[in-house]
Amino acid sequence: MEAIRHRRRLTVGATAAAAATAVLAVGCGSPVPAASSGAAAGPASSQSPAGLSPAGQPSASRPSRPADGVNSPAQPTSAQRAAEAIQGPAAVPTAAQLAALKAQSAEIARLSPQQMAGQRVIYSYPGLSVPASLLRMIRRGDVGGIIFFSANISGRAQLRAVIRQLIRANAAATNPARNYPLLLMTDQEGGLVRRLPWAGPFQSEAQIGAAATPAIAAALAGSQAAAGLRAVGMNVNLAPVLDVYRQPGNFDDQFQRSYSMNPAVVSQAAAAFVTAQQSGGVAATVKHFPGLGDATAAQDTDKVPVRIRLSARTLRSVDEFPYRAAIDAGAKLAMVSWANYPALDPALPAGLSPAIIQGELEGRLGFTGVTITDALGAGALRAYGSLQERTMLAGRAGMDALLCTGLDALPGWRCVKGLRDGYTDGALPKTAFEAQLAQLLQLRQSLPA
Repeated sequence: MEAIRHRRRLTVGATAAAAATAVLAVGCGSPVPAASSGAAAGPASSQSPAGLSPAGQPSASRPSRPADGVNSPAQPTSAQRAAEAIQGPAAVPTAAQLAALKAQSAEIARLSPQQMAGQRVIYSYPGLSVPASLLRMIRRGDVGGIIFFSANISGRAQLRAVIRQLIRANAAATNPARNYPLLLMTDQEGGLVRRLPWAGPFQSEAQIGAAATPAIAAALAGSQAAAGLRAVGMNVNLAPVLDVYRQPGNFDDQFQRSYSMNPAVVSQAAAAFVTAQQSGGVAATVKHFPGLGDATAAQDTDKVPVRIRLSARTLRSVDEFPYRAAIDAGAKLAMVSWANYPALDPALPAGLSPAIIQGELEGRLGFTGVTITDALGAGALRAYGSLQERTMLAGRAGMDALLCTGLDALPGWRCVKGLRDGYTDGALPKTAFEAQLAQLLQLRQSLPA
């Protein structure tokens, strides 16, 4: 899954990775240090706290929206050519996204490129208090959501107060997207992985899968998750995990994050969890597509590139199998893995691969909800340049919401810059960009404030 020279003529290794980064640098920002992503590295968390840097933030001034001719020129720009050298053709808008764009076009027309980009980025921050810089960015329309980690939470009252502060900032008259609630999310999977330690699900996915009736146990877990998160004001849970684990003690099983080795059990439990949680007013996120069930304990995309060497037939009949039931249950979001799956895409990580996002998830399985990245600070993405470059490539591949997090503090405005620059320099096709944003806004419109 190292970098590539061209989508159809791929060479994997250090030389190709360096070449891809160098090509991207032509049209994007300079590199920033890599950090870590959202898969669990220990029992306390499945993603690690991150923050934003108050230094060097962009000015509040707004660049004007580019004309169609600027964004879709007759001759490709250098930024377009650089991106295509890595990914091939960009993802195209889905029917659901185009329908959303038609419905949301008037609202989107009020946003600058900076604000359009910001509304797609999920920020994180260090510590128990929201930085003043983040509140300012929310008030001017540059933030789409916030993810909370254990380091952000000391108790119910503290967390409720923080979320009220964020909601007030989002309602500011200076924010043209104030009618859309922020996406306020965390990982409340159950068992060992609970950001809110006082709230359920109290059983792990492994315990639920081993129950006499997994679907009943999963429905209870989904209801507990929704109740706990809504009580503090959150509206999205980055759960359930749909990975079908292969070996005891492997990446998922070491922290009891998989329902079962049997895809039918995972399928039943996932659908029940999704239905119950969303009935409680919290959007479900199924993850990590197409699956990390075959990853060993050492194969952690937080830290290193991971390659899942399963056949396409196995991936589709086992790992992707539970997604059908979850999609039928109405799962609103899907998180895509940073692992590489050579049988589906010879070189790109899944979250940067149009072939996997559009070909498998949206095309073959018919998912019409919102796609969200795993953490963009992942060690698995070191070959793909700066935070700006990774964000642009993820958006170009078809990822709607961009999770700007990592083990170290990550400046969320850099993710915004990657999207904004991609929109204005032509690397990100204009219609696809706006259609992805429209679908994300439509989701936010449907959620409790």
